[in-house]
Amino acid sequence: MHIGFLNPQGNFDSGNSHITKHSDFGGQLIYVKQVAIAIAEMGHKVDILTRQIIDPEWPEFGEPFETYLGVDNVRIIRLPAGPKEFLPKEFLWPHLLSDWVPNILKFYQQQGGLPDAMTAHYGDGGLCGVLIEEETGIPFTFTAHSLGAQKMDKLEVTPENLTEIDEQFYFRYRILAERLSMNRSAVNITSTRQERFEQYSHRVYRGAVDVDNDNRFAVIPPGANFSIFGAKARSENEEATEEFIQEQLVRDIAEPRRDLPVIIASSRLELKKNVLGLVQAFAMSPTLQERANLVLLTGGLADPLREQASDDMTEEVLAPIREVVKEKDLWGKVSAFGLSDQSQESLAAAYRFMVKRRSVFALTALYEPFGLAPLEAAVAGLPVVATKNGGPSESLRQGNKEYGVLVDPEDPADIVRGLERLLCDAHQWEYFAQAGQQRVLKTYTWESTAENYLSLLDSILSSPQTRSRVELLPIHPYFRNPESQTDVSLEELSDLYFGTNQKVVRNAD
Repeated sequence: MHIGFLNPQGNFDSGNSHITKHSDFGGQLIYVKQVAIAIAEMGHKVDILTRQIIDPEWPEFGEPFETYLGVDNVRIIRLPAGPKEFLPKEFLWPHLLSDWVPNILKFYQQQGGLPDAMTAHYGDGGLCGVLIEEETGIPFTFTAHSLGAQKMDKLEVTPENLTEIDEQFYFRYRILAERLSMNRSAVNITSTRQERFEQYSHRVYRGAVDVDNDNRFAVIPPGANFSIFGAKARSENEEATEEFIQEQLVRDIAEPRRDLPVIIASSRLELKKNVLGLVQAFAMSPTLQERANLVLLTGGLADPLREQASDDMTEEVLAPIREVVKEKDLWGKVSAFGLSDQSQESLAAAYRFMVKRRSVFALTALYEPFGLAPLEAAVAGLPVVATKNGGPSESLRQGNKEYGVLVDPEDPADIVRGLERLLCDAHQWEYFAQAGQQRVLKTYTWESTAENYLSLLDSILSSPQTRSRVELLPIHPYFRNPESQTDVSLEELSDLYFGTNQKVVRNAD
């Protein structure tokens, strides 16, 4: 089978460059790469289709083709879309429609054949899947990873601030693209049942897909890379990473405390990740402060508790954290830094190093669609405290069986409870270290993810089309011809999000 992965946002290269540097990168890139490699290792041909960037600040993404070292059958194919330089995903929409999709079709025409099927990621990839299928008949699956409606909810969008927020996030394109993607895809792939029934049932998506129709959904959870994160794995820079961490602890942690266990958090610095809630929990518990230090892994930032971040969004996350550290006198108990090369291998080495200290991994995001990071930490041997909102409620609990400690991320006292449960009881630490690790080893592997994708795609290709029973949404004129006269209006977005009786309050320019 020949499969194309549609991923216009984020960028892929053999070195996983900048994977934590930008919000367009991160977990989605790891997901796509690992699924693609696992499928290729089963003998299939895979193309990861992404955007070409010719920009001195992003030199890794300029060549039209690249492969992963030691992996056959996977090509990274970079095709132009709009300006040559890097663009955030919010600004890609018109270039995907006028350039990227035509360039994909032209590329395969020159190659002499199209893929058998496409799998599209995020709303922009999904929209491209819609347009390619309409042109060629190639079916596609849609993996949203996260949906715009939930982000609008968390931003507390109102008719009064809709214009301002849309100028930053372009929800008017994203929401319509997501509706089209879930409506016209052969199957919608979610990581959990909760994602299917809670996210896709949002009022914004009514009329696009029936969440109760089992033929329209498949739950395929992602996996952890045991060759990198496994407790017995070793990276080339294992010792260097340990030495680097020790240096940061010497820099930040008071000398008598440097051998204590660590509460370790590793996520992008975004408000929704709620790192502030974790810091507040640590600040309010004398017990936690007595038994452990708090370590925040912060991407490419070397010393973010003392140095201001260069971009406003990251600084918005860090400023209140610094205030808590200062007001609650946490200096000498908290360390924040980025790993020297920001690679998965270094992160895995950091986790293994922290296991030796009987440390704990914490993810206190307000909502986590799936939550791969805690599973990676668990494979390394760290017991996990994670948000109860989203994927961890399925991956770390089954019935009454616990594989990690779930907490309410909006209640610092509950975060304290979860952390103290592990750090104050050696038996609990041992139990969750083993239970979490075994849960991932048995249930969450990239091989099983790939097998499920292949089985689904095979059934799509071998079975008669059933979507004739689904009412197809029309493709908005802007998505056919992105011009000012065809543009999606704020009123269209407002009607979907608020209903038809709300008036958008426009900015006075």
